[in-house]
Amino acid sequence: MTPCCCAVVPLEFRMVLPADYHLHTPLCRHAVGEPSELAARAVKLGFGEIGFSDHSPMPRDDFDDWRMRNADLDGYVAAVERARREHPGLVIKLGLEVDYLPGCEDWVRDLAARHPWDYFIGSVHYVSETWAIDNPARLSEWKNREPLEVWTAYFDRLTMAAASGLFDIIGHVDLCKKFCFYPKQDCTPLVTRFLEAAKLHGAAIELNTSGLRKDCKEIYPAPAIVRLAAKLGVPITFGSDAHAPSEVGMDFAEAVRLARSAGYTRYGRYTRRRREEQPL
Repeated sequence: MTPCCCAVVPLEFRMVLPADYHLHTPLCRHAVGEPSELAARAVKLGFGEIGFSDHSPMPRDDFDDWRMRNADLDGYVAAVERARREHPGLVIKLGLEVDYLPGCEDWVRDLAARHPWDYFIGSVHYVSETWAIDNPARLSEWKNREPLEVWTAYFDRLTMAAASGLFDIIGHVDLCKKFCFYPKQDCTPLVTRFLEAAKLHGAAIELNTSGLRKDCKEIYPAPAIVRLAAKLGVPITFGSDAHAPSEVGMDFAEAVRLARSAGYTRYGRYTRRRREEQPL
């Protein structure tokens, strides 16, 4: 007899989901759902571990309008701690997504000293102090530049972020593909230099499924980059980049397939800025 399509899959046959380490909160001013709500969704999906990594403050609150303000940082930590109390069966890690800009290193160190963080995700959004390349409101900037110029500036900063030693994980590695402005030239040397820096300084890269929800319709980073990272021995983590409870763990099965097809058999979990490898 053919089983009903809505039959419950026995627990022992379900995929063991890797930790989702890239979850946002309303404090970044462009997400919905309190940490407890995202945690409840994770429990429903069968996650054993998640981590919050909302956009960190910058030294100036008026730097942009899509991150928490300085006065919000303690409240963010308190909200994550509240989610831990309300969901004691779920491991919930405390992280931040921190933008890397040259000259910001002391600021990142200051943030790192404020709370007992489990990990920092280092991300590059800005290729200058005023242009975040993934901002839809600044899409016209792309049309005035050669894609290779932007990709080069992006990967140069990403390499600097990895080499700084300030970050445990490097976020959405090829974010520059978001709006499908691709260089005609081969960018493998740019990517290789970045991955070598990540390997040398012990930084993981995340497989970020939010790219599937963007114009590029592809996980960050692309399969070729994941394969090269595996060849070089760069560790990985997983993140949905969820900005709402419904996005927690989204497309994780596809991300796991990508990791395995590239040759990964393990992924990283973090506690107090120390990585522990787990079977994938």
